[in-house]
Amino acid sequence: MDATYDLRAPKRPLNLSLNTDLVAQARELTSNLSAEIEALLAAFVAERKGVIEEQRLSLQKAAAGWNNFVDQHGSFADEFSTL
Repeated sequence: MDATYDLRAPKRPLNLSLNTDLVAQARELTSNLSAEIEALLAAFVAERKGVIEEQRLSLQKAAAGWNNFVDQHGSFADEFSTL
């Protein structure tokens, strides 16, 4: 999987509030907890960006469909216009 973020960006320490038991269990399972968290965060960002893009395309498709309907049939408001 290609990275969707700058792998050369500088790293800096962050303060996170995490469950201590969960962190202890995770440390038993990996020698590089920071890398694991970074991978999980990258997957989360990619997934959320995908969802947002799907929503954007869905709204764009709905707007195009509505515009097509108006082009073919006119606006509902035209029937009630007082102008």
